[in-house]
Amino acid sequence: MARSKSKRKGRARDGAGNGEADAAAKAAANFRTIARNKRATFNYAILERFEAGLALTGTEIKAIREGKASIAEAYVRPRDRELWLVGATIARYEAASYGNHDPTRERKLLLHRREIRVLTEGADQKGLTVVPIHLYLKRGLAKLEIGLGRGKRQYDKRQAIAKREAERRMRQSVRK
Repeated sequence: MARSKSKRKGRARDGAGNGEADAAAKAAANFRTIARNKRATFNYAILERFEAGLALTGTEIKAIREGKASIAEAYVRPRDRELWLVGATIARYEAASYGNHDPTRERKLLLHRREIRVLTEGADQKGLTVVPIHLYLKRGLAKLEIGLGRGKRQYDKRQAIAKREAERRMRQSVRK
């Protein structure tokens, strides 16, 4: 019995402060980015962000887990009190036979009613649109981050580019 107590004391001493590292490692293991829509944040000022689930078939989730998905040209369309992801491409799953999916089919987004209402009302307003931002796996489930955004004007985009370039030059000068 005395032996087990000393082991526990030794472990506690050796593992002190590693709880945060363990939590970060677990979080990283439970989260994996599959696809990003870089043009979304460049072309739109995102006002609100939401996390939506996706209604997928078996071969679609397997293809997503292999990283074979793109949301670069996708958009979100409200229809019949539901939101649908249109234009996203999930490549065919190679190991599947006749039961494979259509790579460009529309996919239903899974959200709470309140969130759907906020997004559809926002999309009805002039100049606002719902755009997919980030497709990722969270604890084995496919999730899509969508945002309610307002289209940026050309001068806003130029300002963003100038700001990014200035920050890059400052980081380079600090390194030297």
